[in-house]
Amino acid sequence: MVPYQQQATRNWRQEELQGDLMIFDSVMFSHDGDKVLQVVRDDMATVRTGRAKPSIVENVMIEAYGSHMRLMEVAMISAPDTNMIVIIPWDKSLIQSVEKGVASSGLNLSPVVDGDQIRVTIPMLTQERREEMVRLVKQKLESGKQMLRDVRQKHKKMIEDQKGKAGVSEDDITAALESLQKSFDECAVKLEQLSKDKESELMKV
Repeated sequence: MVPYQQQATRNWRQEELQGDLMIFDSVMFSHDGDKVLQVVRDDMATVRTGRAKPSIVENVMIEAYGSHMRLMEVAMISAPDTNMIVIIPWDKSLIQSVEKGVASSGLNLSPVVDGDQIRVTIPMLTQERREEMVRLVKQKLESGKQMLRDVRQKHKKMIEDQKGKAGVSEDDITAALESLQKSFDECAVKLEQLSKDKESELMKV
């Protein structure tokens, strides 16, 4: 067995069958699940909490050098206090492009150019607005859950497609599906925690 296969064997949860045949690859599922978590994490970062944080604007798309780039790729972003974000483009010629990108981002922010930097004031949220943002977070959580279910379905099909193959028993399929569900549940817990953390942050006054 080559070194790559030896390393893979240590990572796979389901036992190896007929030399190289694997029923469930937990590493692949973990990779797919992590991608879902990152998408949801980035999406929730756009939800304003009433407190200034660089993450509010770092993924705003900016027109730069003939293409679109994330703000964090073209500027230094800081939050010197709880209601102010300061953006300093590394290339000063991008000042107007950055201002336009933030203003049109859909985040309801009003950037102000101040010399070679841009200031963005983050207004405090009312209780009603906080509750609206919590509902938005829950919507984003549900979208994440659906993405995760889609990942599970993909891996379930990969497992079930091995039914009837040489060396694969019904018990093997059952064990693989149980391992899949366990990996799914672990990822779902992390997804729920993202939502809880964001909701907690939103409700802090």
